[in-house]
Amino acid sequence: MSSPSATVPVGHLPSWIPQSARVYLAHAVQGRPLRKVAHEAGCAPSTILRQVRRVEQRREDPLVDDIIERLGEAADQGTLSTPSKDVQPMSAMPQSSTLIDDDTLNREAKRILRRLCEGDAFLAVGQGMPQAAVLRENADTPTRTATVPKAVAQAFVLKDWVSCYKAGRITRYRITDAGRAALKRLLSDGLARKVEARGMAESPSPFLTQHMEMGERVIPGMNGGDVLRVNLAESPLGALARKKDRDGKPFLSMPLVIAGERLREDFERAQMGPRVGQNWERFLTAGDRGQMGAGSPCNGPEDARQRVSEALRALGPGLADVVLRVCCFLEGLETAEKRMGWAARSGKIVLRIALQRLDAHYAALHG
Repeated sequence: MSSPSATVPVGHLPSWIPQSARVYLAHAVQGRPLRKVAHEAGCAPSTILRQVRRVEQRREDPLVDDIIERLGEAADQGTLSTPSKDVQPMSAMPQSSTLIDDDTLNREAKRILRRLCEGDAFLAVGQGMPQAAVLRENADTPTRTATVPKAVAQAFVLKDWVSCYKAGRITRYRITDAGRAALKRLLSDGLARKVEARGMAESPSPFLTQHMEMGERVIPGMNGGDVLRVNLAESPLGALARKKDRDGKPFLSMPLVIAGERLREDFERAQMGPRVGQNWERFLTAGDRGQMGAGSPCNGPEDARQRVSEALRALGPGLADVVLRVCCFLEGLETAEKRMGWAARSGKIVLRIALQRLDAHYAALHG
């Protein structure tokens, strides 16, 4: 049986065509039995059936229906048969089956998805129009910021990078979470190639960087403050900082986020987290091998431990617990609420109160 990541052969298609679309073409257009398609894809027939039904439901979208129709016509003409040495190149294929290649899609995705990430931006596709446009909603009339061929817009919809939120003569689409993640992967791929060309250290994995949201934090110190580049999505504070309160302001202000990150930095410097592996420190040292005293450097700097202890004592029971779990151990609020026996959605209120007191504690130290 093929591996789970095997691609169902439905013709000479670019690699960007999603697996669900390939499965749909193989079963609904070429008439292959579900079990045969499942064997080729290396998964269960029920999984293939769900993918086929999902694509069928999405054909209500005019862009999805159009590209599926073109792929179906090409399959009927035999241009989507199993690849062989005699298969024609994409440039020589009939116009009905012509698709954009992978390089074109990636290049246009970097340009268009970045525009769609702007506030109030959407992709507008008119019936019978050869091009789509990226517009931004203003008070009077929308402003056009970019144009893209309709074939590229169809690829975006087929890959779930954009989703329809208003249908009609002019159908409107907004970028999805999958589209934002794809943009991060594409940008990180370009950075990785530059890093490799310069012979520098290995860059982060594209699938790791797609979940990152980098930002700068000023950590007060002896030299007036150190600017650190941190991953805002790593800590639960980043998600709360992006949420809006009833008055439209961020739920957590920047000073509160900085206070939580400062406590986590001291916590990491002090190495106060639980040991998750075997203790190999001083393994080849004679005498008290593997034993560490209170003043051992392996326990982390004593000044950082002292700062964490003072901050937790200033918060007191309850507030110190939630700050320690969320800021230091990076527990989600729902997990912290369950473990502490609190009511649902009450943790963020207690956390904000704790961060306010923590910020006041740090302000008093420098005051």
